[in-house]
Amino acid sequence: MPLSPRFQARAIQLLLGATMARVHKDLRFAEVPKHTETLQVETGAGPVTCTVYRPSGTAPVGPPAPVYVNFHGGGFIVGRPEQDDHLCRRIAATAGCVVINVDYAVAPQRPFPAAVTQAYDVTAWVAANGDKGGWDGSRLAVGGHSAGANLAATVCRTARDRGTFSPRLQILDSGPLDMVTDPAAKLSRTEKPLLTPRLMRIFTDAYAPDRAGRADPLVSPGLADDLAGLAPALVITAENDRLRDEGDAYAKALDAAGVPVTHRVFEGVDHYFTHTGPVPAGKEAITLMASTLRTALGA
Repeated sequence: MPLSPRFQARAIQLLLGATMARVHKDLRFAEVPKHTETLQVETGAGPVTCTVYRPSGTAPVGPPAPVYVNFHGGGFIVGRPEQDDHLCRRIAATAGCVVINVDYAVAPQRPFPAAVTQAYDVTAWVAANGDKGGWDGSRLAVGGHSAGANLAATVCRTARDRGTFSPRLQILDSGPLDMVTDPAAKLSRTEKPLLTPRLMRIFTDAYAPDRAGRADPLVSPGLADDLAGLAPALVITAENDRLRDEGDAYAKALDAAGVPVTHRVFEGVDHYFTHTGPVPAGKEAITLMASTLRTALGA
């Protein structure tokens, strides 16, 4: 008897979670800032713990720094926000903004829409509580990596639809944006891709077990046809990534809808290269994120 998707997802969490969250040693960036803080935000799907990184040398007086809300990856089932520690530190240090790294709920324990609800509610709280947190909530951006890119896109969509806040930028790094198409139909340009169809099915079945609901734009942002008015975007895709084509298509669709888009395809790399390398490409992509953020936020 085949194992249930829930059981397979739990096995990945227990056996492979640490491996999936591993970052190449030459991409780590531990020096700045020297200290981080934690805060807890109440949401409609339960409390969420976040790690706060502040730019070094932030003056105790004067205008507060802008803020960037980050969502980690892990196929919606690996809850290890520390995998983005290197990104958060580098962005805080070089983009001149406060970074909020969100420890959102993961499947199969908490399937859709728990993570979407938490991602939006945390970002809305950050936008509204700059005075309490010590940042400028009116100068806000969101972003994410792999599954986190999907969540960042849903935050921007929900913010637009509710008219609550206006992110100045969304960073979408190698996101799964089409949860309807079978993974085997998604092209890989390398013989040994990081993402296999079997692994991707486990992710999708755990996160969105209701197949009929996978076309919902809050599950599959790339299938939406009403993209006008979304936040300006930096879309990063990897040449050999099985998710590349849907990322490329989303960038084109945003542009066609009048959304300002910067789109960069990094050649010769696979999924999650910003974490696993090759190091030169990973560093270049992270630098691109930081510089684009700095410009968008006026840091």
